[in-house]
Amino acid sequence: MTTEATTKDTGHARYTFRVRLSKTARRALEAEWDRCRWIWNECVAKSRQAHAQSRAGGEKLTCGPAQLDRMLTDARGGMPWLAEGASVPQQQVIRDFARSRAKALKDIKDRLAQHRRAGMPRFKRKRDSRPSLNYTRRGFRLKEGRLHLAGQIVLSVVWSRALPADPSSVRVYQDTLGHWYASFVAPAQVEPLV
Repeated sequence: MTTEATTKDTGHARYTFRVRLSKTARRALEAEWDRCRWIWNECVAKSRQAHAQSRAGGEKLTCGPAQLDRMLTDARGGMPWLAEGASVPQQQVIRDFARSRAKALKDIKDRLAQHRRAGMPRFKRKRDSRPSLNYTRRGFRLKEGRLHLAGQIVLSVVWSRALPADPSSVRVYQDTLGHWYASFVAPAQVEPLV
């Protein structure tokens, strides 16, 4: 006997689409990535400085999201090239860094074996890291089939299917072949397997 089960639960799914870039959009995305990579590296430096100072027995420094947000605000106020970029991906870099660092510290605290630990965040070198920018809902919009990012960057998306609902975030990234993609997170209906 089989019963038909229906659930009204919703989860989230990721929908990835290829992106076509103009030369202007490509330059703008690469410049935005350079700014975000600089912020990530500053967060890593601040984290290492806090760790070194606590090991030396000096004043205990913290490296939480609040301190990093203050660092970003000060940096944007003092560096015009950094303030040219949108604040949404820059703030998201800080959140991603904080999540990565918290996971590494939790693994150390839980005494996981070395090979199972998530390592502490490392510096991102321009040659070794691929561009990846995260935008939350207030940093992008879809208009007439095009993706408009904060900082007046407009991308043409190659739609292979329709999104089931309005996306909550988008990640724009480049793969190893140099192709650009937009990966949307949108609510999706959860259906049980029968």
